[in-house]
Amino acid sequence: MSNKDSNKDRYRFRLSLLQPRHWPTWAGLGLFFIITLLLPLSLIDALGRRLGRYAASKNQKRFNIVKTNLSLCFPEKSATEIEHMAVAHFQAQIRSVLHYFILWWRPVFLLRKKVVKTGFEQVDEYRGQGKNIIVLLVHSVGLDFAGATISMDYEAVAPYKQVRNPVIDWIIANARLRFGRAHDGKLFTREDGFRPLIREVRKGKIMIYLADEDLGEKNSIFVPFYGVAKATLPVLGRLAQSCKAVVLPCVSCYDADKKRYQVKLLPKIEGLPSGDDEADSLRMNQAIEQAIAQCPVQYLWTLRYFQTRPPGEASVYD
Repeated sequence: MSNKDSNKDRYRFRLSLLQPRHWPTWAGLGLFFIITLLLPLSLIDALGRRLGRYAASKNQKRFNIVKTNLSLCFPEKSATEIEHMAVAHFQAQIRSVLHYFILWWRPVFLLRKKVVKTGFEQVDEYRGQGKNIIVLLVHSVGLDFAGATISMDYEAVAPYKQVRNPVIDWIIANARLRFGRAHDGKLFTREDGFRPLIREVRKGKIMIYLADEDLGEKNSIFVPFYGVAKATLPVLGRLAQSCKAVVLPCVSCYDADKKRYQVKLLPKIEGLPSGDDEADSLRMNQAIEQAIAQCPVQYLWTLRYFQTRPPGEASVYD
């Protein structure tokens, strides 16, 4: 499959998206558009906090996943502190979902006003040294703001996990592509594999890579994440080697007082690649921990990061 076929053509509008079964989705998007058009950001944030608290109280299964993850990663916290962090996480997550109107429908100049960048001088520094760049983006609730921030100023490519709802999938994919249109930004699905991504990085594009999900036991190794064994794909070090790239961790944190997303590029991961999959994966997980520390409750704790357990260990989510 050519790069063209695997990117822009794949995400063109299709008449099938207007079939009656998709009308409820379009109606919901229309309502969302009207609400975000009429309300100031301060009220949208307040609505997000209220809806987040409601979601935390009603979705007990997901709330327990969040508390389990937080308890494993922050054992020094009391049960009350964990409870407060979990509620704050739901509020942050719903708030950032409501902020998607900026990414979907607002012009680029408005996004620039909503983002503060730090650490991006490293891009020119390492490019001046002849290095390619991989951005290790962590799963914070505002990760799409980081992706848009990078792609609107730099040539970037990224893997894309498709969404089951075709309408939402089309909107999200095009929202990500529109900020990188001037720089020939591209998305690749997991089915495309890593080869097209590596080719693009070798040409000088920045790879935006997310690596902190638990994707199962196959091809994974167990390395510590917050001191807990976690199934981790030992891929980042190999990518850095193949691309001759430095790896810069990145996190997007929303500052509720200033109404801005702070997109931070942290210092490069030292010693990567080392040629040792376990050592490289441990360095990666430690870098992700440092990125999470920038805004802990805004990490996407609703994911089952510890779903896959080492042989003989019971599930932590039962």
